[in-house]
Amino acid sequence: METDEAQRVLPFQLQFDKPVASQIKIAEWNPEKDLLAMVTEDSKILLHRFNWQRLWTVSPGKSITSLCWRPDGKAIAVGLEDGTVSLHDVENGKLLRSLKSHGVAVVSLNWEEDGQMNKDEQGSISTYEDRTPHYFPPPPRVPRMPGLVSGDTGFIDDSEDSFRELSNSSQQRFNILCSGDKDGFICFSIFGIFSIGKINIHNFFVPTLLMDTKAECRLQNASVHKVALSKDLCHLIVICSGELSEDRKESENRSMTQHGVRGLHCTVLDTSIFWKRKNELHQVAQQASNIEELVEVIRASLSVMHKQWSDAMHTFHEKFDSLSNLIIDNGLDSCPQEEFLSLLGGARTSPAVHQFLVNSLGEVGVKRVSKAVCGAGKELQLIVLNHLQPAAEIIAFRMGELRGLSRWRARYQGIGLDEALINNATEKAGMILIQVERFIRVLSTVVQQFSNFFNWLLKCIKLLMSEPSDHHLLPYNSELVVIFLKFLYDQDPVKQLLEASEADDHIEVGLETMQRVKELVQFGGFSDFEYLQRTLAKEFQQVESSFKEAFRMPFTTISRKILCGDLLPLCPLPPSSASLSSTIPMSVSYYKDASQSVSSHQSQHMLLDYISFQIPDGSFSGVSNCIGIVRGFMHDSISVKRGYTSLEAVLLCVPGGYCCADLSLYKESQIVLLLNETTATSESSGNASMMIVQVNDLPFVSISRSTGLNYWKLHQLEDSVFHLQMENEKVRSIPHSVIAPLAVSSSRGVACVFAARKRALVYILEEDEDEVSDAE
Repeated sequence: METDEAQRVLPFQLQFDKPVASQIKIAEWNPEKDLLAMVTEDSKILLHRFNWQRLWTVSPGKSITSLCWRPDGKAIAVGLEDGTVSLHDVENGKLLRSLKSHGVAVVSLNWEEDGQMNKDEQGSISTYEDRTPHYFPPPPRVPRMPGLVSGDTGFIDDSEDSFRELSNSSQQRFNILCSGDKDGFICFSIFGIFSIGKINIHNFFVPTLLMDTKAECRLQNASVHKVALSKDLCHLIVICSGELSEDRKESENRSMTQHGVRGLHCTVLDTSIFWKRKNELHQVAQQASNIEELVEVIRASLSVMHKQWSDAMHTFHEKFDSLSNLIIDNGLDSCPQEEFLSLLGGARTSPAVHQFLVNSLGEVGVKRVSKAVCGAGKELQLIVLNHLQPAAEIIAFRMGELRGLSRWRARYQGIGLDEALINNATEKAGMILIQVERFIRVLSTVVQQFSNFFNWLLKCIKLLMSEPSDHHLLPYNSELVVIFLKFLYDQDPVKQLLEASEADDHIEVGLETMQRVKELVQFGGFSDFEYLQRTLAKEFQQVESSFKEAFRMPFTTISRKILCGDLLPLCPLPPSSASLSSTIPMSVSYYKDASQSVSSHQSQHMLLDYISFQIPDGSFSGVSNCIGIVRGFMHDSISVKRGYTSLEAVLLCVPGGYCCADLSLYKESQIVLLLNETTATSESSGNASMMIVQVNDLPFVSISRSTGLNYWKLHQLEDSVFHLQMENEKVRSIPHSVIAPLAVSSSRGVACVFAARKRALVYILEEDEDEVSDAE
């Protein structure tokens, strides 16, 4: 017996048994590296090497509800309770991008890349070349607020190329990130950063087979539990819980709706639009995602500039507003501008101005205010030249690229790239460039005027204090001082251009100027002659709005082309387990279809889906402690005629004395089961076992595809349950009671098991230890 046990233990060698500081609720192996990402009960993300060395810890500050890796293993997608999906860099855990696509908790994430390289008509591998780097330097980053240390703003450091590298590696192969939430919504994003579709599984109807009446079934009050996109991107399998309702049309004017019990269901969505139009979607997403990133650069630039200039103007008014009070206190009927003009004209200095310049302001005060205002002006100029203007220029170029694509209607109209909307967005991108040029001129003039005014004040203070003239004083222009006092002393054109006001505040422009602009419009190039009346901030709002409208069209178009293929009621959920449906062990995976009749030219789509889940006790009479496995669900009747596997299922009965804690589909059509002994007196005591079952050897039975109210397919298999035997399978005993999750790496051949007593055990699943020698 000991020899037999040793032989069974060989494929499941214990690599190590380590304590964990907090209980783990989510765990996923990196698909390319020996890294394990884990989420603790207090929602911290831990990244460990295979040797259990911790690399970093990140706390998003919100409850984490799901996690998955990007296919190349260079980024982690994290689903949060508030509906946000955030991307983190694998190197340091830094936040790269956040998308708020959902309104409730994101409970499932799946990230798949296209397994086929793009090929042209001659069969050669074709790639889409982004021409922007040939004409422009690397895109600007978000500016950092002066005075803050690295990381205080939440922006990525200029010295780090995490996001740029993330984007570039994403664009090597087309990939889709799918996310599902508790309200039944599923979102799709290309490269994980460009939203391209959103569907609600409540809106899908499936015809039912009734003899006398027409009827349709649909899900109500559904919650997504698992989403899994096929490797060819053509199908999405969704496991969800909800009530199945049936709408029967008894006559032309009469219909009746019946509701069934809450249950666990599986639906397959036709997402072939991603595969059919992957080249077009790749190009649009590459341009649009970069544009959205540059829009954030402009937004942050405007925000930083507004803050810096407002602070500088606050310093100016903090000093100079006291002059108005001194004028009133001295009983003068004038304003500061008039007093300064009198001083400039050589008139006798009033007591108020003398007191203000000599006592209140002084030479030190003038220099401090001058440094604040002129320094802020220089900082704004640097932000414009290094961030705002380059971002606007690259946006205009990329919009021009999209404009060219939109004119290829045969290819791009089908994915929603609307030529009129793109033309409008392109013109708006040009308008922002014009506004930036105008802002540079206004800012330069204003800073020059302030500098000249302060130089004059320093000269005046020297004279009033009867000090000898300092040869180091900068010269000033009297005419510019007059202009400053008339137009800039109590007005702020820079702030006016930067301030985003909800009101329709227009910049006053002369009628003659407006007429000349209208005449220029007749020569073509642009149709917007009111841009001179808008501020830079207002122009940016219009640009952002036009981009959202243009990019919403592909989003809407693709969403409409994602269709429901079929609906499979799996099992009813007893009232005792309905609220715990999210904790039911389940797994979905795709393997190559081994059907011999599938022709070679179909090999790129030769996939077979496997859906495994635990059937809650009480779902079916006579069925307890069982696991259901369904395969061939995504193959419709036409595919079956072509040789694909038909819809089949099997019920596995867990060996006596054990219950299933978690399960995971493994490579080569295998399933790993994590089993707890039921004889334990408490959850934290007792032993467990890990079992691998070869799924292909199981006695699958064909089941019908008809859908009806309270018609559960697996109930057909009640009399053909397959009983698993510990002595007939590969089993490893675990000296702890275990809990979910079970983290299995198909590429590395390892499994991580978590014990109830806060321990992590890593097992090698492969018999050939050379396959994991790198990991050791």
